[in-house]
Amino acid sequence: MRFIPERKRLEWYPPFWFMRVKVIELSPDWRRIRIKLPLNMLSRNMGDSMFGGYQTCLADPIAALACNRVLNRKYNVWTRYQEVDFKYVGNSDLELRFDFNPAIEKQIHADLAKKGRSTPTFEYGFYRADGVECTHIKNTVAIRPADYQPRIPQQEE
Repeated sequence: MRFIPERKRLEWYPPFWFMRVKVIELSPDWRRIRIKLPLNMLSRNMGDSMFGGYQTCLADPIAALACNRVLNRKYNVWTRYQEVDFKYVGNSDLELRFDFNPAIEKQIHADLAKKGRSTPTFEYGFYRADGVECTHIKNTVAIRPADYQPRIPQQEE
């Protein structure tokens, strides 16, 4: 599948394909991402605005995917925690805007060099057609070595 551009692979990822997302911008290094989330009969809630689950589903993997590409896929990366603040009604198509902060990247590399792992938090959002940020995302990503094995808590009997 390497012959298919990454922006198309992202659009064709099954959950995103059903949501009819359109990648507006995807920098080659994944440090800048813009994705259109259309408001349509499937994404519209009973209040005539964007269903929050659509926004949450699209926002969830973006920071982890960006970290994975920036770190050249040498680590296991996943979303550890996500906070979604629905500040204003999403009554139009929405644009997810993600920018990889160079200060966070520097901290990730420092953490990996010192501890072998990192857990950065990224902030990004969804913007309405009028430019208003309607939904603010705080997404914490777990970056662990490829051979990482989590400790499973012992259950009491």
